[in-house]
Amino acid sequence: MDAQQGSELDDLERVMRNPRADAIKLSYKLIQSITGDFSKKEVIGHGAFGIVYRGIHRNRKIAVKKILLLNDNNLFMDEIMVLRRIRHRNIVRFLGYCVDTPADIREFKNRMVVVDAPQRLLCFEFVPNGDLHSYIENKSHGDDWRIHYHLIKGICEGLQYLHKQSIIHADLKPENVLLDACMEPKITDFGLSKCIDKGTTAILAEKGAGTPGFMAPEVIDEGKFSFKSDMYALGVIIVRVLTGSNTNDNENWHKSVSVDNPEMKSCIEIAQICMQRDPDKRLDANEIIDKLNAMESMLEEVNDQAFIRVGVH
Repeated sequence: MDAQQGSELDDLERVMRNPRADAIKLSYKLIQSITGDFSKKEVIGHGAFGIVYRGIHRNRKIAVKKILLLNDNNLFMDEIMVLRRIRHRNIVRFLGYCVDTPADIREFKNRMVVVDAPQRLLCFEFVPNGDLHSYIENKSHGDDWRIHYHLIKGICEGLQYLHKQSIIHADLKPENVLLDACMEPKITDFGLSKCIDKGTTAILAEKGAGTPGFMAPEVIDEGKFSFKSDMYALGVIIVRVLTGSNTNDNENWHKSVSVDNPEMKSCIEIAQICMQRDPDKRLDANEIIDKLNAMESMLEEVNDQAFIRVGVH
């Protein structure tokens, strides 16, 4: 490792240790080195827009997303613009990026030629407990409602933060919610996300953008994304957490959920409202957080009164 890479590692270490530090530019050689030259055994995720590798940095891990759609710089720059604006405990932290065009040697018409190989890479904090889809699929967590409620509220708080920053996620789904060592949910993958102007309520995108099963009706029919289309996807996620299933049953799912506590009842109501066909009838993120906080305060007051009565007797 040369002196330049050593200096970059020092800078990366500084960013990782300081939660207020901004993301930094990194060289392709450094990222290539910490991922074992993008070794297949370091692949920890993949999707339509990129492959995610595990990188080892001085015994600490980071996640490296290698963008596949290299011919569309606008998508990459849009994602960078979104990532640089957000910093929240329920959003995966952005650490660095790379824009480089290293030379490569490839075979062409039975000859070896030197070609440019554009590279676009994003570096994030490493989140160790996988994604919400795998958590639901695994089912080893059983029916621990406390964890389920913690996950639902954390996702709601992350989405509330994004919307306050005028950001539409546009591809919210369990695969795009990661779980850290303390089971704190963290929203990730902003490849389709858009920053919108204040006062703008919706944007138009190509029909079919997003993930089937989580796309609101207006997205499917018109390619119309908004904060309310994010809320529809949130409703589907809540359903999957409540039912413990990754299959779609958006009509009769609530019949399979036994309501045995106020938190679950509140989350069922929130999911049902969020999945209304009419976007105007869906809750926004602020309304959901207010509803959950009010319910928690009511339960705390009831518990306090019960404790006082027990103490009196």
